[in-house]
Amino acid sequence: MSTIQNPIIPGMAPDPSIIRVGADYYIATSTFHWNPAVQIFHSTDLANWDLISHALTANEVDLRGTNTPAGIWAPHLSYDSQTQKFWLAYSHMQNMAGREFNSDSFAMSADRITGPWSKPIYLTSIGFDPALFHENGKHYAAILEWETRPGYQAPGHIVIAEVDLTQGGIIGEWHRVTTGFTTRGCAEAPQIYKHDGFYYLLIAAGGTGYAHDIEIGRSEKIFGPYTPNPTGEPIITSSPQHLFSLGDPDAGHFERYNPRALMQKAGHGSLVHTQTDEWYVAHLMSRPLPGQPLNPLGRETALQKMHWTKAGWLEMADGSNLAKMTVAGMTGQSVTQNSANQDITEDFSQPTYSAQFMTPYRPQDSAWVNTTENPGHLRIHGHNSFFSQVNPAIMATRATSLDYTVQTQLAFHPDHYSETAGLGLYYDSNNWLYAYLGLADTEDRTVLRVLQAKLAERLTNTCTTVTIPADAADLRIRYQNGYAQIAYRLAATDTWQPLGDSYDVRYLSDEGVNGAPGEIGGFTGLFNFIGAVDAHQLKSYADFSAYTVRNH
Repeated sequence: MSTIQNPIIPGMAPDPSIIRVGADYYIATSTFHWNPAVQIFHSTDLANWDLISHALTANEVDLRGTNTPAGIWAPHLSYDSQTQKFWLAYSHMQNMAGREFNSDSFAMSADRITGPWSKPIYLTSIGFDPALFHENGKHYAAILEWETRPGYQAPGHIVIAEVDLTQGGIIGEWHRVTTGFTTRGCAEAPQIYKHDGFYYLLIAAGGTGYAHDIEIGRSEKIFGPYTPNPTGEPIITSSPQHLFSLGDPDAGHFERYNPRALMQKAGHGSLVHTQTDEWYVAHLMSRPLPGQPLNPLGRETALQKMHWTKAGWLEMADGSNLAKMTVAGMTGQSVTQNSANQDITEDFSQPTYSAQFMTPYRPQDSAWVNTTENPGHLRIHGHNSFFSQVNPAIMATRATSLDYTVQTQLAFHPDHYSETAGLGLYYDSNNWLYAYLGLADTEDRTVLRVLQAKLAERLTNTCTTVTIPADAADLRIRYQNGYAQIAYRLAATDTWQPLGDSYDVRYLSDEGVNGAPGEIGGFTGLFNFIGAVDAHQLKSYADFSAYTVRNH
């Protein structure tokens, strides 16, 4: 029997929603402040996954000004076999200040998983993490009703209602069904399944940190009442010890961090039934830096094999509830898991560039990034500084390993000190590292320098400056377990030269970006990027002729 190694989708790929249609499997994941929004992956063997499209590509949402970690949350895929349509539900989290969590939820449909998708249909603003369930021509939504009243169980109830997928909104009223199936609290991400006459409600709980989990309850009626799993414990978690944390709205639970575990934070999952009559749950996970509760790669996608007990309850195939790094593949399938498919080689020789490239806050638009103005190059027109949440000119790809090299080749001709272009590491507008070509302070030559943002503070390294005589260079960053070594060369035949000492960038992680005490600062992940800045006349641009990522 073949085995599958976790994570199946490394790098920022959280809140996975998995479905099967025929022999094809699809997963949608959250994208937060990144465009295009909602990643959709495809597989035929559950082990090897390819990014095939994004769902929100036509400016359906405006993510400019989005604070970390708001934006597009928890997309949910479903397939209505009666109409043979794919459905995608998602939340647009717009405000998290004051713990108000203002979020609008929508649904879209398509005849093919790659679209085109319909215009979003409004569902509700009651909370976040919507999921659709289709049965006998009717459609139901389950979602977290966000609680803001002092003294009430936080973060709120899981609620279910019939929804109108033609006109939008709900039919009837919301039905409050549970605040969680264990004592961990912080119930969210509800998803409905039907099996052997019961409606099963799969939810996430325990907070988005180290006590995260997946819980289950069931009912004979879709609106409940739902009976909790009789074990009183999660069915999947990285922290299986009993925990009582009711009333804790969403703590990171750093006390549950296990320095010996490769997988942390297992939770927020969805269920799939294979054509081989087997069951799996796709769920999020994290891989911390060695010996530290810091997760640069954010939350990734993992897979666990499941089965149904004689009493009709879902549990992991080995009978435990501890998430595993290695699981059995589907019966009768021989699978070779290709980890090299996470490497990126892009020479920009084609009119379209890799779908892996994403942009923070602003949409990708040919007016500022394209391969047509100088064929064989990706031309990026400079715009806002990278502290901006409006129009930064950044093209980025997810970091998928804790040990890798990212490299680019660029030509850039600045004529003002506020024009720059280069290569870097990026978490959000307040946290990044940038090796760039720009004018020397004397404005008489092009130089290579480094600029860093840490918790919104600007850190300038004026001691490390190298003259770039032909306005062109190759730049490289070697990232290893939270440290980044920048190097450069002036021609492909030259030897790589280090640009100063290595940089401590461990803060470019979910826990390192402004988290309140006991909470997670963000839950997106580290990206590699090429980009340009122009705070002069918006006329400068950089030409990038290569971009590669090699995971070691």
